[in-house]
Amino acid sequence: MTAFHKIMLSTIFLSFLLLFQTSPSAAQTQQTPSPRPSPMPIVQMLDEPASVTKHSIRAGGRQLNYTATTGFMPIRNAQSGETEAKIFYMAYVLDGATDTKTRPLMFSFNGGPGSASVWLHLGALGPKRVKMLDDGLMPPPPYELTDNEQTWLTETDLVFIDPVGTGYSRATKPEAASKFFSVNGDVESVGEFIRMYLGREARWSSPLFLVGESYGTARAAGLSNHLFERGIGLNGILLVSSVLNFQTIRFAEGNDVTYPLIFPSYTATAWYHKQLPADLQSKPLKQVLEESENWAIGEYAPALVRSDRMSQTERQSLAERFSRYSGLPKAFVEQSNFRVDLDAFNKELLRDQRRTTGRLDSRFTGIDRSAATDNPETDPSMNAIRPPYTAAFNDYVRRDLGFKTDLEYYILGGGISAPWNWNVNSQGYTNTAASLQSAMQKNPYMRIFVASGYYDMATPYFATEYTLAAMNLDPQLRRNVSVAYYEAGHMMYIEKNSLRKLKDDASLFVQKSIQK
Repeated sequence: MTAFHKIMLSTIFLSFLLLFQTSPSAAQTQQTPSPRPSPMPIVQMLDEPASVTKHSIRAGGRQLNYTATTGFMPIRNAQSGETEAKIFYMAYVLDGATDTKTRPLMFSFNGGPGSASVWLHLGALGPKRVKMLDDGLMPPPPYELTDNEQTWLTETDLVFIDPVGTGYSRATKPEAASKFFSVNGDVESVGEFIRMYLGREARWSSPLFLVGESYGTARAAGLSNHLFERGIGLNGILLVSSVLNFQTIRFAEGNDVTYPLIFPSYTATAWYHKQLPADLQSKPLKQVLEESENWAIGEYAPALVRSDRMSQTERQSLAERFSRYSGLPKAFVEQSNFRVDLDAFNKELLRDQRRTTGRLDSRFTGIDRSAATDNPETDPSMNAIRPPYTAAFNDYVRRDLGFKTDLEYYILGGGISAPWNWNVNSQGYTNTAASLQSAMQKNPYMRIFVASGYYDMATPYFATEYTLAAMNLDPQLRRNVSVAYYEAGHMMYIEKNSLRKLKDDASLFVQKSIQK
């Protein structure tokens, strides 16, 4: 599909989706920067010493000697100076690069909310990565790390941030924790970490980048405007498996936006598992997806607007086409009122084989105790990655980075001790795309790179395309946005070919973003 064709499709798609958005207003409210804090009292601040170690690997055809710093950054109350939280981080700085004005610096985090930075850290960016099978499936234990030949350290220094409630990062008092467990509080604390790191490491003049994954993309979008209002301009932001507008992924009564946006991902999954008709199975994935996208925005979305006003003939035609592009039985589609949520799809597609498909990566299959239930018992794609990453990190941080603690490293969940505050306004859904749009308007040099996996069911690629189109960027700013697609899932880098492609795409993006 040509770029022009995709833009046209997105425009048409937007016009259809706006017909059935159920929120009071489709316009999103820009995040308002918090007031500038008053000066902190002049007191002695004793920080815990960081662990500093030296390492060397070969990557990009050369020897990389680098320094790893592992420790905590205190996050203090702006008025009292009291430390309210400690954010754990791991930084990798290339040795011998003396000119920080030309050496890029990238801050990285994952999502959740409640996820540590371990996935991007030990999956794609860092000098070490978890050794998986080539297709991304789980190897037999014990799990191990290997040198990452695709590390991004060849292009930029790296700082991996664990927001409060993830990894080893904690609020200092239980009553202070809820301050950080919100969209706005999370952005403010991570933004404060970045400000302090730039000062402590004398990196204010470096080319600056953010990379976030999943909810981390929403954080990055919020940070883009938050940081700019504090005098920190970014060269670029990389959004991996993006979700900025949470209406696009919420299956809720009356929210019909989600169904056409995830439908092409259903098609990709059915194609991968050979559940489509023979004529579609014989075509390349991209060609099949183009047909599915056209049907989703041209027929499916308008049909949802009409719903029970459709004639019986129209309903039959819609069910046949839905079944053709999804691999689901026509009767199941009709019984679901043409609204098949993700859990139902993952359970139904391979039900006759007594298998389920994954949420994070629909290439993966799982086995439930009963094939008759409505939803999968677990996500087989999460099952495949959680033990290797947990074990490998806990060994690595102690053995290689010299950081020892009895604290539990919260990989995903467990550290958020209060309900997450989504800071929604009247529209009812969090949407940080407005913050990103505002930052792009203020900083026309900032570039955006978006990476999406075709088999990612958690943050579907077509939903991301819609969100980008709905930002209504000026054509000059639209040229700053580049996208790339991968035949893998949410963590596309666990698949060997996608890991290499992501590195190549990111390297090109960083180089373009620092050119003057």
